[in-house]
This record gives sequence, C-alpha cells and structure tokens, in this order.
Amino acid sequence: MDAVRLVESMRHALKGARGEQELLAEAWEAQALAEAVVGRLLPDEMRPTGPPGTGRAAPRRAAMLTGVREPATALRDLRDLLSELGVVLVSAACSVEDESLYWQCIEALDAAADSRDHVCALLRDATAGGDRQRSGT
Repeated sequence: MDAVRLVESMRHALKGARGEQELLAEAWEAQALAEAVVGRLLPDEMRPTGPPGTGRAAPRRAAMLTGVREPATALRDLRDLLSELGVVLVSAACSVEDESLYWQCIEALDAAADSRDHVCALLRDATAGGDRQRSGT
C-alpha cells in the first residue's frame, strides 16, 4: 500500500483509539510507519538495517508499505500525523494517574518527536531539491 494511504489509515486509527493502551499501540505504529517511509526515501547507504519498529510489537501498517509514489505529500502528511500524535500523547500523559503509563506516554512522545524530526529533515531536502530543479541550479 502506498505511504499516503497508510498515513490516512493511521490518522483514522489514531482518532478511533480508545484508552491509553490503544493510543500507545497506535503511537508505536505511527513511529514505525515514519521509520519505514523515511527508510524508503533514503539512499541505500543511509538506510537503517532491520525491520521498522524494532523492539516493539510488530508494526502492521508499516509492514504493508509497498511504495512512496508522492514523497513530498507523504512526508507532509506524516509530519502532520506525528504532530497530531504529539498533542494527543501530551494530553494522555497529563491525564493518566498511573506512573508507568505516564512514562510509556513520554517514551512514545519522544519516539514520535524523533521520527517527526527525521521526516522534517527529509521533507526540507526534498523541497530544496525541487526548488533547485525549478530554478535550473
């Protein structure tokens, strides 16, 4: 499945998450999807080794990624999804009473922020490359 469709699917799943555990599962799915998309767009020598989302539950949506037909659109959508996820995770962290669950939210928030940083860097590179091509440099 194409990255843009997967991001949209992830957005719907995130909105439908009920409770902190479902939210955390969707957060790790989003992080794994971001990792998979970024990995697809990096040159071979810069790609991470191993499956996306290593160390967490098997990422279902990231495993369905077959391509990135519209890199700039996919990266913008992914950046926006990760930003939305950050807001939701902060809200969840502030509302939970269980300390363990609080730290799980913070860990997921850190991972989402790191993924968003990678997506933003790649988006800047992609946008700058397109600007250079349009200007003829």
